Amino acid sequence: MMMRQEEGSMILPWLLLFLLFSSFSDGLGLLTSHPMLDRLSGSSSSGNYLTQKEFWFNQTLDHFSPFDHRQFQQRYYEFLDHFRLPDGPIFLKICGESSCNGITNDYISVLAKKFGAAVVSLEHRYYGKSSPFNSLKTENLRYLSSKQALFDLAVFRQYYQESLNSKSNRENVENPWFVFGVSYPGALSAWFRLKFPHLTCGSLASSAVVLAVYNYTEFDKQIGESAGAECKAALQETNELVEQRLATDAKAVKTLFGAAELEIDGDFFYFLADAAAIAFQYGNPDKLCSPLVEAKKAGDDLVDAYAKYVKEYYLGSFGVNVQTYNQKHLKNTAVSEDSADRLWWFQVCTEVAYFQVAPLNDSVRSTKVDTRYHLDLCKNVFGEGIYPDVAATNIYYGGTKIAGSKIVFTNGSQDPWRHASKQTSSTDMPSYTISCHNCGHGTDLRGCPQAPLNIEGNAEKCSSPDAVNKVRQQIVEHIDLWLSQCQDAARSAI
Repeated sequence: MMMRQEEGSMILPWLLLFLLFSSFSDGLGLLTSHPMLDRLSGSSSSGNYLTQKEFWFNQTLDHFSPFDHRQFQQRYYEFLDHFRLPDGPIFLKICGESSCNGITNDYISVLAKKFGAAVVSLEHRYYGKSSPFNSLKTENLRYLSSKQALFDLAVFRQYYQESLNSKSNRENVENPWFVFGVSYPGALSAWFRLKFPHLTCGSLASSAVVLAVYNYTEFDKQIGESAGAECKAALQETNELVEQRLATDAKAVKTLFGAAELEIDGDFFYFLADAAAIAFQYGNPDKLCSPLVEAKKAGDDLVDAYAKYVKEYYLGSFGVNVQTYNQKHLKNTAVSEDSADRLWWFQVCTEVAYFQVAPLNDSVRSTKVDTRYHLDLCKNVFGEGIYPDVAATNIYYGGTKIAGSKIVFTNGSQDPWRHASKQTSSTDMPSYTISCHNCGHGTDLRGCPQAPLNIEGNAEKCSSPDAVNKVRQQIVEHIDLWLSQCQDAARSAI
């Protein structure tokens, strides 16, 4: 029976009706930073999507138990406009640590048209509308992990292939599949090829954070490097001034930044650090550095200049909500559209860490954002005994020594997350770094800047469009080769 569990109870009648209707419509159809690595996957503007038509299927709750056969409804999308029936490739675009509201119209749409591919996308378990439970209390989060998510993708891949065969009156036919992802989904893309090589011809792992890191000081070091000497010095001086003023009038300082609700100083300093990092992560460095450097040269108040940037850009046009950083909010166990904050922190606190701590020297963030802050957050939000087993994660997947094949790794030169990715090529796993002034997170699929979305991943605004296009050409050649090899293998097996 389809259930959304709360301490073993059945779902409410109105929700059962909703799920029943969803299943019926499915049958008629023909697919950061803190706390999230990638803040763009939850964008809701309809013009940014190839499709937002929802489909549903029944997913297993626990893939690793021989006794627990409970299921939940998982949301997915399909885009068939370019699909070469019946034997064209299927591109599986992985959704990550936020609500998956459709298939975004980035460079994958160009690739789908070129290869005659269908594009399908599965919402990550627990996020968005794919929550198995009515409550997100810590006990109910035990099935939230990358391992379960990978098995979800495998089960969905088989389900969708069988559905396609049924509609085409075929049996035991396999379309060639290729998997795509950016950021955490980029890691899932690489790990999917690693763990289920028989289910995909290859993988694009864009800005893929395959290495779990306990104290991720490289993040902050990259921000300093990307900022350049003048901007870095201005950021460091700003942080010092904020710390000084916070010691005498914390309420006034937090109010100045529109963050009065952040009672814990560590939350506030994390918020300020992320506000700076996001400019480099998503290809908008000048929005931060220009006003700060100008203020420093003019002798203006750096704190006021930074507060203006934070309120107008980070909270304004970029659209971050301050409550994302509030541990009171993170403790909220109700299922809602804001649940992603709590959910990703659970994955951080159990699997991957990525604790963005200040380096011992030359930091551009407050030293109060340290290991103890992160461990205290994990304990405060989720309870005793919750901490990230980074060693186990890297043993399971291999980190940057991943023993996979037919995986393309790509990174942007200014992206602070690239140091948790595979940045050197190895046999059958090429790695490319796209170098330019505003090449950040997922540049190969998103273009520049990476926020807001560029339709079809337009790269014209990259400081070096040629650098992006050269890597894209390499990606196309690898996809073409690996799809061809898949098709040759399939023909020889007949």
